Amino acid sequence: MSSTIGLGVPVPKMLPVTGTWTLPFTAYLLLLTNRVVYQRIKNKQWIGSHLDPKKAGDSDNPDLLFLESRCHLNFLENVPLAFVLAAIAELNGGDRTVLNYAMAALFAVRVGHVELGLRGKGTMATGRPLGLFGTQGVLALLAGYGTYL
Repeated sequence: MSSTIGLGVPVPKMLPVTGTWTLPFTAYLLLLTNRVVYQRIKNKQWIGSHLDPKKAGDSDNPDLLFLESRCHLNFLENVPLAFVLAAIAELNGGDRTVLNYAMAALFAVRVGHVELGLRGKGTMATGRPLGLFGTQGVLALLAGYGTYL
């Protein structure tokens, strides 16, 4: 499928895989953002990252604002780089199936990192290491694939 510019010059879609994955990643980012906003409104904490600095290291009874902020920031630390790497690979002729699997894996491990890890028991449930190492694996795969192409 292509679109036209100017005097009807056809322009192919250049990033269909990366474009496809913008919706689920953005929807999840909005969920993470709204969880932070909810904690801020609920606790009338308009600035800062802690509700109670004494709970900063307490994984059994975590500071919920800090926890939700870290979930949000961890997502933002990794996902934009993955999108850049996927776009570079896609623009250089990367296989769409490989890139779709990589983005699906990234989405799964990022959701798992938060929902089955940070928000799990003691903030250190199984999803946390799986999310960390899974994300590193996907980033390494995308960087290596982009270099290979």
